[in-house]
Amino acid sequence: MKRKFLALLLTLITITAVLAGCGGSAPKAPEKKAAAPLKELKVTYVKAPLNIPSIVDKANQTIVKGFEKDGTKVTFPEITSGAKQTEALAAGSLDIASCLGGTSAILAASNGADVKVVGIYSRAPKAFNIMVKDPAIKTAADLKGKRVAGPKGTILHQVLAAALAKEKLSLKDVEFRSVGIPAGVNALLSGEADAALVAGAEVLRAQRAGARVLANGDGLVNATIVVGVSGKFLKEHPDAVKKYMALHQESIDFMKKNPDKAFEFTAKETGLSTDDVKLMAPWYDFTTAITDKDLKDLEETQEFLLANDMQKKKIDIKTMIAEVK
Repeated sequence: MKRKFLALLLTLITITAVLAGCGGSAPKAPEKKAAAPLKELKVTYVKAPLNIPSIVDKANQTIVKGFEKDGTKVTFPEITSGAKQTEALAAGSLDIASCLGGTSAILAASNGADVKVVGIYSRAPKAFNIMVKDPAIKTAADLKGKRVAGPKGTILHQVLAAALAKEKLSLKDVEFRSVGIPAGVNALLSGEADAALVAGAEVLRAQRAGARVLANGDGLVNATIVVGVSGKFLKEHPDAVKKYMALHQESIDFMKKNPDKAFEFTAKETGLSTDDVKLMAPWYDFTTAITDKDLKDLEETQEFLLANDMQKKKIDIKTMIAEVK
């Protein structure tokens, strides 16, 4: 009897030990598969209206050299259209939209594209202008019934809407023709348009041909340009995005420490004189941090797009923001 009791006790102890061992050693969850090493990084190169950091980076090869250390080749497709940049991000043929209009980012996101804003490229309200030649046009109120040429659905278009709204008018009160900036300037100078929406070096060309600035974005819009990536790319290669932003900051720092050299690079790349670059450079704030004011400007941009039937579905702007520091 005693032997049977001991045998039973040993059996119970063994079973308990086995069960305890099973409970204390849960199977490991399958490890998350690491993203494949990044062989190529595709970043847009946009030099207009006056993107000095991008021009400095090209001259110094900062981003190229920085990623070379990781075995990553950097290419720079020149896609200047915001809509085409967001299409390329969605298709995976572009990784980073280095200089993307806030309007384009919002429209893409509202249409279901997974676009993330990881930083600000620039704010330049004074760089976006409404220009006229007719001396009788003194304020935006005088544009009522007039022909205005410029790119639709852009910051410039938003400046026009804001300037008209200040005079209790709307875009419906003008005859708007959607064309690129150079074509708009040509239309103004030839008399085919009464006003043109103009940015960058084209402002100087128009002024030298007799046109003048009627209004700009100062006090109307912040003219926010962003750095955009696809959500998929950010999720798969967060370190690459972080490194890109750090290298971009190096170009901004170079510009601040060596303004004459930066202006020289910019003049050579754009065909402007160094004096012209010096004249326009103060219009731009290239600070990359996203501020509350930037968010407010993006929200106001969305309201402009919705009010003028260019955007159908409202989004929460904050869902686009994925700032990389």
